[in-house]
Amino acid sequence: MQQTFNHCNLPPWVIASRHFNDNPQSLEIQGVRLANRFFFKKLDSIDCAEERALVFNDYMSVKFQLHQWQQETATARKSLKNSYLRFLRGWMMDSNSVEGAVLKGWVESRMGLHPTFHNVRISDIHDPGYQQFAVDRTKGSARTSAINSQLDLLYEYCQYELAKRYPDRDCLTLYRGTYERCEHDVLETVSKREEIVRLNNLNSFTTDEERAWEFGYIVWEVKVPLPKIFFYSELLPNSILKGEGECLVIGGEYRVKRLLCTV
Repeated sequence: MQQTFNHCNLPPWVIASRHFNDNPQSLEIQGVRLANRFFFKKLDSIDCAEERALVFNDYMSVKFQLHQWQQETATARKSLKNSYLRFLRGWMMDSNSVEGAVLKGWVESRMGLHPTFHNVRISDIHDPGYQQFAVDRTKGSARTSAINSQLDLLYEYCQYELAKRYPDRDCLTLYRGTYERCEHDVLETVSKREEIVRLNNLNSFTTDEERAWEFGYIVWEVKVPLPKIFFYSELLPNSILKGEGECLVIGGEYRVKRLLCTV
């Protein structure tokens, strides 16, 4: 896959590498913390995570005028109403949807990691599958007001909250269930149950091993660096993903351990 530029403090090949996962470093979308420094300063003054989440929702609504959609023209209403929440819900329903393409497109733009699967395998940016992904991404982005900027702030807020929630940790053990292995490239066989695989540029995981078995007869256990967690279901109040333990994880090379079903 062709290398690209990104908007991070680290280059794409570092972010995608297995060595990054073994030695996590902070990731920062260029300029986002600085441009929103007063918002993050406000968060520093609030001890309650639920209250911080409400402040985040209010800030997003005002900054991107999401609260004004009822007062605008039909076209503007459609654009404003389809906020970042629409795309999180769309991903939950189908990661290969138009909404999923927008989220994968954000990872590609900001992290420099191309998608390797969107309905079909994508081997290169000249692949027909990539062209269809680009069409879906464009369709989804056209429905919104500055969706990539919304997702920038969502990611930085997620990282802020993860640091608060896990002050002494740099990774989480997460689980992924699947019926198919064809979405991922096996790069190296480490042992009978351990492999190095290249994951898609954005993937669903869960904090609950038992729940992972609901999504396939193959379940992987993976140590995921906190900087590679784009979103987790408890981040926002009244989230449609709340209670499922779902995490959206930025891809690259991962060491995965295949678990045995104990049922």
